[in-house]
Amino acid sequence: MRATLAFASLWRHPMRTLLAIFGLAIAAALLIDMVMLATGMRASFKSLLTSRGYELRVTPRGTLPFDTEATVGNAAALVASLRAHPDIERVSPSVGTTVQIASTRTTQSGSAFALGTQPDVQGEYSVLSGRAPSATDSTLREVIANTVLLARLQVSVGDTINVSVGRSAQLRLSEVAERAVIVGEARFLYVPPGLPAISAPLRAVQSLLGEAGRDRISLAMASIRADSGGAAATSARTEAVRTWIEQTHARVTAISTETAIVQVEERLAYFRQLALILGALSLVIGVLLVTTLVSLSVNERLGELAVLRAIGVARSGILHQIMLEGLMLGFAGIAIGLGLGLITARWLNAILRDFPGLPADLDFFVWSPEAAWKSLAMLLVAATLAGAWPAWRASKVRVAQALREEAIG
Repeated sequence: MRATLAFASLWRHPMRTLLAIFGLAIAAALLIDMVMLATGMRASFKSLLTSRGYELRVTPRGTLPFDTEATVGNAAALVASLRAHPDIERVSPSVGTTVQIASTRTTQSGSAFALGTQPDVQGEYSVLSGRAPSATDSTLREVIANTVLLARLQVSVGDTINVSVGRSAQLRLSEVAERAVIVGEARFLYVPPGLPAISAPLRAVQSLLGEAGRDRISLAMASIRADSGGAAATSARTEAVRTWIEQTHARVTAISTETAIVQVEERLAYFRQLALILGALSLVIGVLLVTTLVSLSVNERLGELAVLRAIGVARSGILHQIMLEGLMLGFAGIAIGLGLGLITARWLNAILRDFPGLPADLDFFVWSPEAAWKSLAMLLVAATLAGAWPAWRASKVRVAQALREEAIG
């Protein structure tokens, strides 16, 4: 009965009610998007870093991976030392550089990011088609390329390309050109979207770089053996290995996954601050919308409410009915806003992923069921409670005075 009366009261002015529901839907969509933004970056970046099973990244001291062109010399000894540690399970060394690429079949050419890895332990890409380059090559004979490079050069798996590095006195590079076959297509995990990229065996890329790449690497990723004591014990073991690396090898910096997450969050802190501000604003907007609409409805129906009181309806009945109107508005707005929020989150995520320098697989908006449902439940409770003030006023209406004013009016 109360639900029927509440629905009838709201539908008395359908356009006003629909506008209020649409406003609540926008507030709910904004709230869900900001919750996804605030919680998604950390979850997405952690998933990206741990997707290949490496917990530590060893870089030239004071730099982030591939943040600069700095490299570490005497790399073979460094990698051997890491692999000899009893708590380190795998080590994946790599070197990165910019190369010039030209197709031997078409006239297309351009620059690309070249990554030298050890294909049997690499954690930088996943093979989409074809295969990875042979791990035994010491000269550039085979490469695997990403979709962007294949499209830009108008080539495909099985075609041949020329790879060269330009002259640079500062980096001690001379003009070197090698002919290589594209043996596969890959999705590079940490390469920004739109950047052409290839990968070849580590020794082949070092050889291509000449003196500048002799026994040098840009990064080494290390996988830590799991501790039987659980995640906390494994985390403690990772930190112990990280400390040992920095104490033993003065030329490098060891970055754990947790440390990398903190550093990225510092760089993207404004996104989280924006999410918190806009999320709080959406709650305030929702409360104001419901309070305004329910107050208008109550003011227009004072005579009706007085009649209900006169025929014996309790104050609590009036209170519950009007708060039920706020609940209905909130539920309808949230139901529409959930779908709207997911659509806009996908659109905004595509825009933000195009920021230069960010990995292609990094997502800003990630659906987190627990956080999302909690935030929407908070908005629903807020919308329901927003009708408390007009409901309290309605329950306190003076029956005789309201009926007299209704009769005179």
